[in-house]
Amino acid sequence: MFAIAGPAMVANLTTPLIGIVSTTAIGRLGDATLLGGVAMASVLFDCMFWLFAFLRMSTVAFTAQSLGAGEASELRAILVRGFIVAALIGTGLIVLQIPLATLMLGAMGGSEGVTRAAKTYFTIRIWSAPLALGNYVVLGWLIGQARAKLALGTQIAINLINMAATMLLVLVFDFGIAGAAIAAVIAEAAGLLLGVVIARRLQGTLTVPRATLFDRAKLMRMLAVNRDIMIRTASLITAFLFFTAQGARAGDMTLAANAVLNNFLLISAFFLDGLANAAEQLCGRAYGARNRNAFAGAVRLVLIWGFAFAVAVAAVFALFGTSFIDIMTASTEVRRIARDYLPFVVFAPLLGVFAFAYDGVYIGATWARDMRNLMVLSLLVFLAAWFALRSFGNAGLWGALLAHYAARGGLEALRYPVLLRKSFAT
Repeated sequence: MFAIAGPAMVANLTTPLIGIVSTTAIGRLGDATLLGGVAMASVLFDCMFWLFAFLRMSTVAFTAQSLGAGEASELRAILVRGFIVAALIGTGLIVLQIPLATLMLGAMGGSEGVTRAAKTYFTIRIWSAPLALGNYVVLGWLIGQARAKLALGTQIAINLINMAATMLLVLVFDFGIAGAAIAAVIAEAAGLLLGVVIARRLQGTLTVPRATLFDRAKLMRMLAVNRDIMIRTASLITAFLFFTAQGARAGDMTLAANAVLNNFLLISAFFLDGLANAAEQLCGRAYGARNRNAFAGAVRLVLIWGFAFAVAVAAVFALFGTSFIDIMTASTEVRRIARDYLPFVVFAPLLGVFAFAYDGVYIGATWARDMRNLMVLSLLVFLAAWFALRSFGNAGLWGALLAHYAARGGLEALRYPVLLRKSFAT
């Protein structure tokens, strides 16, 4: 498990670094409007690309299940199908960039200056869409084969290139917010090129017979699972977009402070999701092999060690959170507000770890329909909690977010025994 989870943790941890590096570089300029703009746009891209994270999730599950079922010849087809879907979706996002920018930035409710800065970043970085989604496919394909070290290497390469390009374009050549967006495009392109090279080295060729590639039964199953995961992810994104929009309406300083703290949530989420990646691979492989004991054993390991890591992450945030805030922004007011709400970030991993762990289990077993339904219910819990706590302002907003974390894990835990019995009944 740790052979998969260890590298996957680091790989997942680097995923939000494109937005974090952009936020940090712009934050060093000391302009709260620019910081709010890049933070708002980065959240939009995190959420927009996250909506299509089924490309990674389903690729992990299908790849692992194929290995468990002894269908190694299907691996190449899974990868190429994923690339085709990524290219179609990415191209669609580029074509629709103007209405998307108008709709999404308008819905965020930021000030005129923040919205203008965010639009500059958005209209450049949107060109990375097919590349970023293609990288999701590569990442899922490698993790599904338990090749977590290769996945880690690819993610590290993407983010090293992004860091270097961002610092060069923003802080040296003074390209400002446009430089941060250009750096993101360069990094995603380099990462996808590296991923294709790795895939060809592993498979020899990426050519797939047309009949195999477009096998009707496999295509329909892929589309059904992807549809349900997409709806599940859309519900999750709705909660975080609502959270960001409410912060924006509280003013530029609160928006910027919440954006800084949101990076903590992303770090903890992707870190803890490393164990979920192990669950996806191990549970998927056990599910494909119809091995109930191996499946249940993987679930127990992920839950136990997930909680241990959640405690460790919470301790790091409690001890070093103020220092991390100071690194991410030079604004005194933004620092002060972010410190006020740091305790909520400390408790987030402890409440959310079971959500991440069970997500991995559900994805590995392709229990996508149930995961979809439970996530929609969790969204309703979040909205109800916000309505009840809205009089507490930004503190109430953070409290509702923690309630959402708790609902996700709790509901999936309650449903798990039923699904386990049904899936291994024969």
